[in-house]
Amino acid sequence: MVQENTKTEVTEVKGSLTYEDKVIQKIVGLALESVNGLLSVDGGFFSNLTGKLVNTDDVTAGVGVEVGKKQVAVDLKVVTEYKKNVPDIYRKIKDVIRKEVSDMTDLEVVEVNVTVVDIKTKEQQKDDEKSLQDRVVGAAQTTGKFTSDQVDKVKEKVDDMGDDARVK
Repeated sequence: MVQENTKTEVTEVKGSLTYEDKVIQKIVGLALESVNGLLSVDGGFFSNLTGKLVNTDDVTAGVGVEVGKKQVAVDLKVVTEYKKNVPDIYRKIKDVIRKEVSDMTDLEVVEVNVTVVDIKTKEQQKDDEKSLQDRVVGAAQTTGKFTSDQVDKVKEKVDDMGDDARVK
């Protein structure tokens, strides 16, 4: 039995690879966690309010991206730490975003725009992180105790009225 080797032509598999904006936003948001002197990325009023109400750990809040087939542009609004050199923080932000996005997606980061919206001490940032949710929970507990106390008082009155015969 003679076996013949025949050369088969391999055809290229066609297709495309694309990324949703939220994927690039998440890569950027997670990468920014390592930047010293960057206290937070500001997502604007509604995003910040949502974060305070539900204590989210949404790393995409405040990260705007424009994703093309081969390139990415990033827009951020940030809060930096008091007494830290802001231009150094900006350089670190650009470097870490460029590296992480490129390493994970092979996309080229062509633009990183950063607007510093506030500067705070670490202590001020921690105080600000006490969420509205914590305050709401505290208020709900206080209201619940007050309501429970009022119900107990009403029950006592009803019981006292039961001791006196209404019909003789």
